[in-house]
Amino acid sequence: MRVISKQRNSKMCIMCGLDNEYGVKAPFYNMEDGSVMTLFRYRYQHQSYPGRVHGGLITAMIDELGLRALWAKDLSEESFGVTFSIDTKYRKPVVYDQELIGRGVTVRENSRIFVTEACIMDAEGAILANGTVKYFKLDVNKIAEDAEAHEELCYLEEDGVKEIVFEK
Repeated sequence: MRVISKQRNSKMCIMCGLDNEYGVKAPFYNMEDGSVMTLFRYRYQHQSYPGRVHGGLITAMIDELGLRALWAKDLSEESFGVTFSIDTKYRKPVVYDQELIGRGVTVRENSRIFVTEACIMDAEGAILANGTVKYFKLDVNKIAEDAEAHEELCYLEEDGVKEIVFEK
């Protein structure tokens, strides 16, 4: 699927923060179908059992893909929200040091909430985990006092990714 544009990365987010030494540092892309996708790898610091990624970090990526799915749909990084419900299904073990693909899409939205579906796949497109996330729309300044979204989401590093191939 064709990449339309790249989304910004933050400084310290555990999923996308480029300054977080323990973070995943995942890049996110707005796709031609209105979804968001990422190509990423968990590292050994993200394990629970040896060779396996911690379930909380799997769910954290599902959550990250959810908010970013709204940004991809709107082609804007101006909307924010807080998660009020997340339901993750763990389908197969997720191992670290392996290329993974994440995809999120907005499935419902009104003036107060939005609902997204997201998944993590292996390089062949097999779904390893998926989930539904529900968010309350909320101004970033109500989420965190003195938050400045554009100061935190400050990195936009082009990497030449023009297409992400996966099986649907």
